[in-house]
Amino acid sequence: MPAQKVALITGANKGIGFAVARQLGEQGIVVLVGARDEVLGKQAAEALTADGITAEPLRLDVTDPASVAAAAAEIERRHGRLDILVNNAGVAGGFTGAPSEATAADLREVYETNVFGVVTVTHALLPLLRRSPAGRIVNLSSHTASLTLTTTPGSPLAGLNMIAYQSSKTALNAVTVAYAKELRDTPVKVNAALPGVVATDINHHRGHRTPAEGAGIAVRLALLDEAGPSGQCLADEGPVPW
Repeated sequence: MPAQKVALITGANKGIGFAVARQLGEQGIVVLVGARDEVLGKQAAEALTADGITAEPLRLDVTDPASVAAAAAEIERRHGRLDILVNNAGVAGGFTGAPSEATAADLREVYETNVFGVVTVTHALLPLLRRSPAGRIVNLSSHTASLTLTTTPGSPLAGLNMIAYQSSKTALNAVTVAYAKELRDTPVKVNAALPGVVATDINHHRGHRTPAEGAGIAVRLALLDEAGPSGQCLADEGPVPW
């Protein structure tokens, strides 16, 4: 009988991450609830366990290389491999002004989680993903990252100009493509998932979609079969232009 799959979701104690953990857990997958706050991570894992899901809390601060290394070592100790990595942890940052008013520090605040954190976590966990017969990496991106959608006249996104958040997710898309190109001849698939405008803390719960709805595309990409795509940016409606 095949071994039970193991999935790590970063930022999984709330919002889309928690919904992804729940939906993967309902598929019989062991879910590692990655959370910066150890108490909140434990509470989230306990809530999932109460619903019959095999969930384990895992302290993980994606902006802290020591925390990431410790989490990778703990996953290896517990399970010896990783089948699914969902890089969900993300921030919008505190800067809301015009691009010309932004400083490097304003962007760095967001990039530390949305870009550098993804690279740090992926770098640490890729050896464990390579041990899986079908490793999957899913990076949570955004429609607002699409240079095509945000520069096309008449597009609903043409008026957006959030330099820190948007550019961080555009960079994340480029990172996704880079990993997919390197891993194209391996069983590991890497894709970007676009959950849509979901009501979460990041937008002060102003989204029109629920976390469960937003989690759907990430879960789909996490469960891709061998014929599934890699190096794509996908939403519920299909591929989204970079």
